[in-house]
Amino acid sequence: MGTPREPRATKYFAALLSSSREILAGVENDLVEVLGEIDGRSEVVPWVASQYYEGEMGSELLRRFISFSRLASAEDLATVKLRTQQIEDRYRAPTSGGRRVNLDPGYIDAYKVVLASTKNAGQRLYLRSGIYAEATLMFYDRGFHGLAYTYPDYLWPEALAFFAQLRSAYLAQLRRLD
Repeated sequence: MGTPREPRATKYFAALLSSSREILAGVENDLVEVLGEIDGRSEVVPWVASQYYEGEMGSELLRRFISFSRLASAEDLATVKLRTQQIEDRYRAPTSGGRRVNLDPGYIDAYKVVLASTKNAGQRLYLRSGIYAEATLMFYDRGFHGLAYTYPDYLWPEALAFFAQLRSAYLAQLRRLD
């Protein structure tokens, strides 16, 4: 029989999606208030994964991943997602009320990348307050690998490189704590 133990702290990140570089920059500042200092950024790349957001957010969307230096508990994920929902609401279009930015927070540990969502699905586990979580990338054979439901943009070379670098930074932070 195993003995329950608290897991190690995790490293949080956020996936940002918008058609406006100015909004992306503003959102980064807002996220610092929620998750602390930013310690990593992917390049801003065109988001061509699907047309899912086009009706609400327009075309020519841009994707960026950012990470945060402070390690935190995985238990904070629902709270973080609720706070990012509030940030999204502050950036809604004044006339239509549509979102102008999509924020997907998550965390990384040594084994996986976990995303928060407001939508239920077969692979998602309920956390609290209408928030679910899923492991979207798994680390094995020296790299991250997607699952049947992994969003396509998380499998792009730029995303996999970002998460590989993020995992290395996370493990280095853990070594400094030991």
